Amino acid sequence: MKDSKPISTPMASSISIDKDDTGIEVEVTKYRGSACSLVGFSDSDFAGCRSDRKSTSGTCHLFGNCLVSWHSKKQHSVALSTAEAEYVAAGSCCAQIIWLKQQLLDFNLKLDCIPIKCDNTSAINLSKNPVLHSRTKHIEIRHHFLRDHVEKGDVTFEYVDTTNQLADIFTKPLASDPFHKISRDLGILDLKSVE
Repeated sequence: MKDSKPISTPMASSISIDKDDTGIEVEVTKYRGSACSLVGFSDSDFAGCRSDRKSTSGTCHLFGNCLVSWHSKKQHSVALSTAEAEYVAAGSCCAQIIWLKQQLLDFNLKLDCIPIKCDNTSAINLSKNPVLHSRTKHIEIRHHFLRDHVEKGDVTFEYVDTTNQLADIFTKPLASDPFHKISRDLGILDLKSVE
């Protein structure tokens, strides 16, 4: 992509493509993603399992606008706060992002700082604060994998509004409207409606 040369396009530059012929705004977010971008979304419920009170991590990873990887998994230990549960989920997301980043190197595609989107500001602050204090000293060392990669600049941990949190679908049951919105955003089709 770096060596690409600009060419003229058959479209006039003054045409607005954010509205259809009737003037109604169209869904443009799926056309704004770069074809060579990687992004992770990380979410967690809190103490969702009724029997052992462990949380569920949910992550998804998009290359361009295509869903390429996802998982939903019960965490190994009980989290003492929502921030801790989200932090553990983000560490899992980070591990997958690093693996995907290495796979893309096989195709000579080097990506720098990959964003991981999270809807919990306390978890984001945990990833940026290298000081262990009373609120984090109990968190298992392996979960600080995320903090290490944030410091190295491999990933950045960014806030996303809960309504745009794509990993929400992997952690808890959703009402119909949010479920269908996230499904559409992830490119998941209902095969019955395609027939």
